[in-house]
Amino acid sequence: MRSLFKGLGALGLLGLALLLAYTLVLIPFTPGIADLRKAKVDQPAVLLSADGKELASFSRNNREWVELKEISPHVIKALIATEDHRFYEHHGIDFKRTASSILHTLQGDPQGGSTLTQQLARNLYPEEIGRQRSVTRKIKELITALKIELTYTKQEILVTYLNTMPFLYNAFGIEMGARTYFDKPAARLNVLESATLIGMLKGTSYYNPVINPERAQRRRNVVLSQMKKRGVLSQAEFDTFKKRPLRLDFERQQEPQGIAPHFAEHARKWLIDWADQNDYNIYADGLVIRTTIDSRLQAAANQAVQRQLAGLQAVADVEWASPSARLISSSPSTYLGMQRRVKPFGHFWDSKNAVGDAFIRETGAYRNAVEAGAAPQAVLEQLKRDPAFMERLRADKTRLQAGFVALDPSTGEIRAWVGSRDYGTDQFDHVAQARRQPGSTFKPFVYGAALEDGMPSDRRFADTDIEIAMDDGTVWRPTDMSAPSGRMMTMRDGLVYSKNTITAQVMQEVGPRRTISLARKMGIQQSELDAVPALALGVSPVSLLEMVSAYGTIAASGEFRKPVFVASIEDKQGRQLATFTSKGKRAMSSDTAEELIDMLRGAVRQGTGRGLISRFGIVADVAGKTGTTQNNTDGWFILMHPRLVTGSWVGFNDARVTMRSDYWGQGGHNALLVVGDFFRQALNGRMVDGRAQFPQPQDSMFGPLLKQIDDLLGRKKPQPAPAPPAEPEEDQAPEAPPDDVERIITQARDVAQTIEREQRRFEKAIEEPVRVLEGVRREMELQGGARSDQSGGPPRQAETTEAPRENR
Repeated sequence: MRSLFKGLGALGLLGLALLLAYTLVLIPFTPGIADLRKAKVDQPAVLLSADGKELASFSRNNREWVELKEISPHVIKALIATEDHRFYEHHGIDFKRTASSILHTLQGDPQGGSTLTQQLARNLYPEEIGRQRSVTRKIKELITALKIELTYTKQEILVTYLNTMPFLYNAFGIEMGARTYFDKPAARLNVLESATLIGMLKGTSYYNPVINPERAQRRRNVVLSQMKKRGVLSQAEFDTFKKRPLRLDFERQQEPQGIAPHFAEHARKWLIDWADQNDYNIYADGLVIRTTIDSRLQAAANQAVQRQLAGLQAVADVEWASPSARLISSSPSTYLGMQRRVKPFGHFWDSKNAVGDAFIRETGAYRNAVEAGAAPQAVLEQLKRDPAFMERLRADKTRLQAGFVALDPSTGEIRAWVGSRDYGTDQFDHVAQARRQPGSTFKPFVYGAALEDGMPSDRRFADTDIEIAMDDGTVWRPTDMSAPSGRMMTMRDGLVYSKNTITAQVMQEVGPRRTISLARKMGIQQSELDAVPALALGVSPVSLLEMVSAYGTIAASGEFRKPVFVASIEDKQGRQLATFTSKGKRAMSSDTAEELIDMLRGAVRQGTGRGLISRFGIVADVAGKTGTTQNNTDGWFILMHPRLVTGSWVGFNDARVTMRSDYWGQGGHNALLVVGDFFRQALNGRMVDGRAQFPQPQDSMFGPLLKQIDDLLGRKKPQPAPAPPAEPEEDQAPEAPPDDVERIITQARDVAQTIEREQRRFEKAIEEPVRVLEGVRREMELQGGARSDQSGGPPRQAETTEAPRENR
């Protein structure tokens, strides 16, 4: 028997030795002291606008860190009494409690034996320690707890623990827990509220006071009994408190979104990669990221998207409400007045049963039920009878969306970015993530490639039916809304009036591959472009960011600059870690860029972008292009100004839902409204220099001026404008032309602007000759003064600045 005990003792010692050896092996696989010190002073990265306004902070969770003095003492007393009453006596491991836990577990009554420090170790480092129940995880937890006790004071352990505990509903830490369940700060929690929140720590879902109030109340009373047992509460207080009902003031706490949430998320993803490559942590190192966003322009963009999309949503709701498809008004305000009196999209859902059924079959609720074994048709019918489900589905599918972005073409810096109407309901970014067909906004790449190839802008093409043989044997017949006029049109007019027949012929001359090559150089570098003739009409999906960047290349006289959204990064001490700029790269000749700008000026003054002037009164030197795709699925408008290029896309997330009327489906009547609203605010608020001018094409110094004067004086009868386009995947007809008075006013304004531009060009051109003559005059005066000195006249002081020798 004695030998048996000796053998067991030897085995025990051996097991203990092996356990100790295994523990030593695991030490390097637990967080180091340096990591623990860093965690103690975690500071999230802060994203700032160019003018110093906070856009976002990147913390790990929805949490607001508070110090112990900002936490009710009832919370701390309840926590220690319930979770670790010997907290101030141990050094991370309570051996007595651990032994008691093991004993109860062996007797079939599992009990937790973890100290607050051990629980904190799990909360701070769930990945390093592990989540599964195992000896390895427990040993790692014990090692980390000992390290925490060496690194933190007891007060720091408490404050870190209380600020990292999860409380469901995206609330982390005692402050967010207090606001979520009791709508008050943690400093004002009373005994019962404190006991309720501490009680949740045993199992947040199981003791959720919102959905399991009775269970949560029983757990709260257990906490109160522990407080009585540890002398925190008297018997009388306990008897009184335990009878009180559970009273909540529940409200979900939303993470602050800031003024540019889609931009912030785009920057966060980029910043994570940068931080990984440079050994920084965006959640802990207190980085300060200075972006290129202008907070005033961002506010104007937000307002424009909200205001114009509210009106356009009313248009869609009303037009799809009844079987009648007639145009009610050209003003969104009329539809806003009717919106409440109709059933939004009523006719759409009544007339498109197959589409509605397809929507249902694509939902997670349908797929889950079918995968669980239910009959597909039965699931479909059941979901159709669920009013709450159908209301959510219809609202989601018929919510009109938009994307908007603005950048400075001279630097490539992003100034404003709106990814959707509401980040809370749609986190999908319609600026950088979405790929949609650009329609006629792609045409400048075709005309740019032709100009680069030497084709003059006055090259004439016949506006007639054309047929283009495809490689697969089919024939492509691009058309416009109106029948071909049979007249000859210049290439310039083909772009100004967005003629598909002309654009297709230009594409035949230059070829898809040259067009793609130029588009790539200009900024379309992520999206795939199909080398087919129909590419001329914008059939290949691209992102809004790419398109605005490419138009920025035109506005920058042909130099491409990769979009920049972060200007610099600093550490928490204010030391600059990195700066970011975009170097210009020649994509096309400046002559081609200036010619394109002038052609796109015409698109705004005479073509499908005329609403920018007639609706918003924009008189700055601007150029731009609208775009509309098949069945009014996508509306685009991109505006160029020497200091700001802005673009917007408008449509539904699901391409099977579209604007109903051809009028409101056009980019010139939806996306243009967003850009026009924004740009008017920018000009009125002097956020952009309205006097800035694009360079003029070299061969058109006085030509446009003389032509417009002749037209106004009646010396030369103006040619009628070509019919606007109507190809389904292109822009529809522009607005009705203005009456004679409006036409004369518009042309007079153009004349005045041209005179002003030419005056400035003339003044600039004679600056150098005037300077030379002034130098000559001064030199003659000096020589005259010298002669006076020689003849005995009064001495003359010499000029201090002499004209450069080469200018004499």
